[in-house]
Amino acid sequence: QTQGTIFPTPNFNPIMDAQLLRGALQGISCEKDVLIDILTQRCNSQRLMIAEAYRDMYGRDLITDLKENLSHHFKEVMVGLMYPPASYDAHELWHALKGVDTEEKCLIDILASRSNMEIFQMKEAYLMQYNNDLQQDIDSETSGHFRDTLMNLAQGTRMEGYADPSTAAQDAMILWEACQQKTGEHKNMLQMILCNRSYQQLWMVFQEFQNISGQDIVDAINECYDGYFQELLVAIVLCVRDKPSYFAYRLYNAIHDFGFHNKTVIRILIARSEIDLMNIRQRYKERYGKSLFHDIKHFASGHYESALLAICAGDAEDY
Repeated sequence: QTQGTIFPTPNFNPIMDAQLLRGALQGISCEKDVLIDILTQRCNSQRLMIAEAYRDMYGRDLITDLKENLSHHFKEVMVGLMYPPASYDAHELWHALKGVDTEEKCLIDILASRSNMEIFQMKEAYLMQYNNDLQQDIDSETSGHFRDTLMNLAQGTRMEGYADPSTAAQDAMILWEACQQKTGEHKNMLQMILCNRSYQQLWMVFQEFQNISGQDIVDAINECYDGYFQELLVAIVLCVRDKPSYFAYRLYNAIHDFGFHNKTVIRILIARSEIDLMNIRQRYKERYGKSLFHDIKHFASGHYESALLAICAGDAEDY
């Protein structure tokens, strides 16, 4: 049972919310608490209705007004909340591909974890927003087997719901050989299986791999490959096994290994807020002993911290 932290607000009134936001943004000092109270407590479809009401009433674009009145990471959170999910993914991918340096970890997080439908919608949004083809941009901005695997994932052609025990052992043998031989051809076979087989099928393949090799598939990949290609393959495996655990692991790394990598924390909290952020919080606590809440409080501050905690939507025992 996957569960988010943000739900539709009952008795929702987009006109009143739009008026409150306009008032908060017009004041001499922007009333940030009002922005947090409204934007983190409405689901995405409600936020889009508020933006529409705002445009109708004031002839202004809410995202533009937020950008003009806010700054730094707090701005990124508030603006990020205003994109529909597919547009937000497209926005993040565009900046990851077209920024000064390619942000490989962002590409991995998004493309390794999204369903066929999410990938299809994200590509459409990417084309509409940037007039560019996502796959062409991946092709031109990345390289090697890492690029080939991203390109494969970006096709959104993973089988769904289908599982065939008789081919699981064959696939596992191919994966095992790919970890032994490491030729270009073997790498291609490896990524083809990981990118195109259904999650149900891959569960069986990983089980068979363990039986054949006596080794967990993640350990085998880590031993045999390196760089972003290896990180991407591992991310796919972890997402097949348990997406909330994957994102808990990514959040923990972003908070502790990089001295709080803001972009990653913001992106995961916003993108998963209506899908499985409650589950991610549970996995985080189970695995790392401290709550996600605790760690955000420790590293972030001010209205930025308040906004992240509001999306995280913790219970009292999480403090």
